[in-house]
Amino acid sequence: MCGIIGIVGKEEVADRLIDGLRRMEYRGYDSAGVCTVEGGQMIRRRAEGKLNNLVKELAGNPAPGLIGIAHTRWATHGAPTTSNAHPHATGEVALVHNGIIENFKTLRDELTARGRTFESETDTEVVAHLVSEQVEAGKSPTDAVKAVLPILRGAFALAIAFRQHPDFLIGARLGSPLVVGYGEGETYLGSDALALAPLTQKIAYLEEGDWVIIRAGQAEIFDKDNQPVTRTITTSGVSAAAVEKGKYRHFMQKEIFEQPTVVAQTLSSYIRPLEQTVALPQMDFDLASVKRITIVACGTSFYAGMVAKYWFETFARVPVDIDVASEFRYRDPVLEEGGLALFISQSGETADTLAALRHCKEKGQTIAVVVNVPTSSMAREAHLLLPTHAGPEIGVASTKAFTCQLAVLAALAAHLALVKGKLSEDDEREVVRHLIEAPAALNAALAHDEDISAMAHLIAPARDVLYLGRGPDYPLALEGALKLKEISYIHAEGYASGEMKHGPIALIDEAVPVIVLAPSGPLFEKTVSNMQEVRARGGKIVLVSDAEGLAEAGEGCLATIEMPIVHPLIAPLVYAVPVQLLAYHVACAKGTDVDQPRNLAKSVTVE
Repeated sequence: MCGIIGIVGKEEVADRLIDGLRRMEYRGYDSAGVCTVEGGQMIRRRAEGKLNNLVKELAGNPAPGLIGIAHTRWATHGAPTTSNAHPHATGEVALVHNGIIENFKTLRDELTARGRTFESETDTEVVAHLVSEQVEAGKSPTDAVKAVLPILRGAFALAIAFRQHPDFLIGARLGSPLVVGYGEGETYLGSDALALAPLTQKIAYLEEGDWVIIRAGQAEIFDKDNQPVTRTITTSGVSAAAVEKGKYRHFMQKEIFEQPTVVAQTLSSYIRPLEQTVALPQMDFDLASVKRITIVACGTSFYAGMVAKYWFETFARVPVDIDVASEFRYRDPVLEEGGLALFISQSGETADTLAALRHCKEKGQTIAVVVNVPTSSMAREAHLLLPTHAGPEIGVASTKAFTCQLAVLAALAAHLALVKGKLSEDDEREVVRHLIEAPAALNAALAHDEDISAMAHLIAPARDVLYLGRGPDYPLALEGALKLKEISYIHAEGYASGEMKHGPIALIDEAVPVIVLAPSGPLFEKTVSNMQEVRARGGKIVLVSDAEGLAEAGEGCLATIEMPIVHPLIAPLVYAVPVQLLAYHVACAKGTDVDQPRNLAKSVTVE
């Protein structure tokens, strides 16, 4: 969700703060603000809406200074207005915050009773007043922060500036990520390495409960018990150029077209092409002893997990439970001894998923994570880290992260089947051959981009769209519907093909397009039968299939989208492309904000 950045520099920071916010705008774009400290004053500039509104505000009212903090917001407490925009400030303190302070109302009532006045509806302003109250009472900034942090409940990453101290910032984290960046005579704070990429590649990740004092060229880190600690400084490897759109109109379009490359990069970490074997990272547990798998994820990652359930059960014959992360803990799940809990997340910081991970760890489960950020909280807390190599994904609607997750999960399923004795070495070699074919198949799918663009105007006027798929294509139907909802704002639903006649068929008429995902193969005829039920009731069908499938069932469709003929194992990766492109081109036809759809943020670090 929200993105924060702080700089203690040796030259003016405002422009660099804005550049950092621009790199984090995928985390939130309801409002934005900066605050610098100079000459004993805090200079604060804020604006409602997209970051360009703040840029215009700064053009007319600059914010000079060598030290500053900035924030791009995804609204939680309080509407996305200028008064609710961060940084929040008192006469002595300004701060930015990512997360939620769960006990803010109690704290706010106590502060109000003590005569403090609030200008916003946010939970964040409470923290500013609490710290300020301590400073005004004569405490040093560090002692003030040490007094306040223990009374905050919830999740937070904070960057705090002090009017009378223009030489340092204080940062703190609990449940929300925060990194420290080390430059030449400068030091930085950021929500992620991407925000700091143009400034430095040398970063350290704060651990849970850490807080830090950053000065020019140095950082002092303390743990939750206020003891000095050292956190490893690593090279982030994040390219500053990675967030440029290049020749593409939108980041989402760029990221869709990057999929052959990033899937190949990801697979190169999990297969040995010469030996034609699957190679997983070293693990300190016996994968063959796993009796049951529990998959937990949110959104698009959840649909990747649904596909993986088919693979694990079909290939390895291991039973799988799958849960939406936000519901998982609250049903008090039964977790068997010897179970593997598998968590899937693009950011590795998703609050619901991280909380579920910690619950499973407490219950003695072995923890595996599939993440795109190998230094994230989930990655650091796992027994088995399975990184994707999708690179930074800026578009809010996930595309390349999804297909890379599928690639990793397919490799894991194959290896699990092998160690369980359900897959022979010859079978493993066949699986690897098909995985190696995936990038080329993705390229072949992308070759139909213009065809999909040309038929997008047929879908754009619809108020409702249905997606159908059977077997592993059912999660792809759900994913296609999600993509269309996210960026075109058309109501869409995905269904298992056979479930259409159990209720949703009542919605079918000539105004409801039905997108059918049906690669040729053993499930094709059943899916076509369900498609005919739709056609008999006047439904307009868009059939996504290969040449064989289109030849058999494409006649009379509103439109068809041809995919390459592929092995069923990699079909979910390949069929992700047309549903992504269809959503993208429909959104473009409607003129919506593709990369920053309303009400959404990329990394949801609150429950």
